[in-house]
Amino acid sequence: MFERETFEAIIERMLERVSHDVDKREGSIIYDAGAMTAKELQEMYIALDGVILETFPETASRPNLIRRAAEYGVYPYPATHAILKGEFNQDIPIGSRFSLDELNYIVIQRIGVGVYEMQCEEIGSIGNTQFGQLIPIDYIDGLQRAELTELLIPGEEEEPTEDFRVRFFLTRNQVPYGGNRDDYKQKVMEIPGVGGVKPYRTPSGGGTVGLTIIDSNYEPPSQAVIDEVQTFIDPIPNNGEGLGIAPYGHRVTVQAVETVTVDLSMKLVLNGATIGQVQTDIEEITEAYFLEQRKAWDKEDFLIVRQLQIESRILEVAGVNDVLQSTINQVNSNLLLTASQIPVLGTVTLYE
Repeated sequence: MFERETFEAIIERMLERVSHDVDKREGSIIYDAGAMTAKELQEMYIALDGVILETFPETASRPNLIRRAAEYGVYPYPATHAILKGEFNQDIPIGSRFSLDELNYIVIQRIGVGVYEMQCEEIGSIGNTQFGQLIPIDYIDGLQRAELTELLIPGEEEEPTEDFRVRFFLTRNQVPYGGNRDDYKQKVMEIPGVGGVKPYRTPSGGGTVGLTIIDSNYEPPSQAVIDEVQTFIDPIPNNGEGLGIAPYGHRVTVQAVETVTVDLSMKLVLNGATIGQVQTDIEEITEAYFLEQRKAWDKEDFLIVRQLQIESRILEVAGVNDVLQSTINQVNSNLLLTASQIPVLGTVTLYE
């Protein structure tokens, strides 16, 4: 807004107000005196530009975006702890602590005999990937087996600034009220471990609502996440009684997204490389494409796995000159998924 307020423009305006019988050349007393003020004024205009940018949520930095969004009751999702399943040869005390490599875990809830929910003490997604034998930090009499076996609720990082900015504007455009579509979306997305949701009306007749969810790793959620959402929205066996956030009379069913295994086959023209040398790169670049699709699942009516997208990305792999033929699940066409399906990579068959 103030980009025209440069040092040169300011000093020129100042000198125009000085009598013409005074020496105003650069290096003169009046020029040097005015130059100091002009420099400070230029800095002030630069700062004013920054103030204006920080005023509007479209351009505000994270701290000021959070302040503006808080005026409307919208806050960034905080980082959360990963919850995993721990299996032991016996029951152990709640609060027992264990270590696995560089991470520590604490027992928070009993699931069954010798089976417990374990919370990673390190916050964020770092606790989502490690499994195996646990080492007790404190002595537990009779303990012979301690193992992390399954991720129950993924840990999440703090919501990125641009994701939060998009969600803030989305909430301003939505009208969440009384169990409408936007209300279900906003409430479910606030639950830790949920990465996306699609509501469906009357899947089992009047008064029923269906919610299909994907976890924050963009994979099918564990039963623990499904149960958490079900209990929060409309707990079983009291469906429709209004004991969750669902309105009285809404019978809500929560289910996981369905995975569709995608097998690829393609004939390549290679230059200075072998099939074995490009295999891993092609699998990684294809999996990255599928991850992009899974991240967009809740924003699209349905997903389409496109041959052209896969082929164009494979052409970026070093050593690949051309893709002559390709099939998706043995069919020479795009793969159209249903509203509740997401793609996962199966086998990739390459030949020359």
